[in-house]
Amino acid sequence: MSDCVFCKIVNGQIPSTKVHEDGLTLAFMDIGEVNPGHVLVAVKPHVENIFGLDDALAAAVFQTAARVARAVQKAYSPEGVTLYQANGAAAGQTVNHFHLHLVPRYDKDGMRLTWPAKNPPREQLEANAAKLRAVLE
Repeated sequence: MSDCVFCKIVNGQIPSTKVHEDGLTLAFMDIGEVNPGHVLVAVKPHVENIFGLDDALAAAVFQTAARVARAVQKAYSPEGVTLYQANGAAAGQTVNHFHLHLVPRYDKDGMRLTWPAKNPPREQLEANAAKLRAVLE
């Protein structure tokens, strides 16, 4: 896509600080980093969100993420690593090109991920699972 910032990064039209690149993915430093070592892993073809990933591209992006996460662990020795990925505006997606954040984490680093747990009864969980199984590809 001509107006996609990540497509421009992948194509070299916008500079980035690359960490890893292969045929299907590009890992680069996030200019809006939370902590040193904050890396974005993006798919090279323009795919808006997780719903557009085929199995091969999904596997490739998570293989790259695992490889880079191990490098982050060795280089920065964080106390943890958060993988963050959002799909759609309601989920917090701000760039409509599939990417995954790898964020090295430390106690009291200020980053918070919280949600209101609803704790439904087991019967509701079973009904929800049945609905998913009925359409699972």
